[in-house]
Amino acid sequence: MKRIAVLASGQGTNLEAILKAAKSGEIAGRVELVISDRRKARALEIARRWGVKALFINPADYRDRNTYDAAVVEELQRAAIDLVVLAGFMRLLSAPFVRQYPLRIMNIHPSLLPAFPGTNGVEQALAYGVKVTGCTVHFVDEGLDSGPVILQEAVPVLPDDTVETLHQRIHAVEYRLYPRAIDLFCRDKLIVEGRRCLIVD
Repeated sequence: MKRIAVLASGQGTNLEAILKAAKSGEIAGRVELVISDRRKARALEIARRWGVKALFINPADYRDRNTYDAAVVEELQRAAIDLVVLAGFMRLLSAPFVRQYPLRIMNIHPSLLPAFPGTNGVEQALAYGVKVTGCTVHFVDEGLDSGPVILQEAVPVLPDDTVETLHQRIHAVEYRLYPRAIDLFCRDKLIVEGRRCLIVD
């Protein structure tokens, strides 16, 4: 069974969806560790409530991003983690971190990548006036939201949508899509060929 770590900075809603899916057997893996860069992140409370080891690693204790990431990687290696899942983790991973876990780090983004990368994908979609947006689960590489796409699902943009209403509907899709992608990884169903991520039956 694959061992999963979740990195989270905020409310932990995707983390909770992942934990529920793992408990119900929808994910063929187990969340062993949750790490946050914020002491008061609700994600840490959620992890403890589910009986999962929760660690706050303070960026202020490290001189730069690389040394901070090295400390996180040390904890991941100590826990023998197979898959690193980003769930609202608000730090860009350094290249040395990504190289430690090639095609073993996943992220979810609230747009249909490569459209609208970065921290405000929903705002960008509304400002651009698109009729359809969505969410994307992808592997993390050394770029910004640029790794191979694992799964995507479209969400229509309604005429009266606000950032809040559109984000809410995208979140509802995320809570289904992310566990499915994690399960595919855990069951060795994903093959990456160049930029294409194939799902093996």
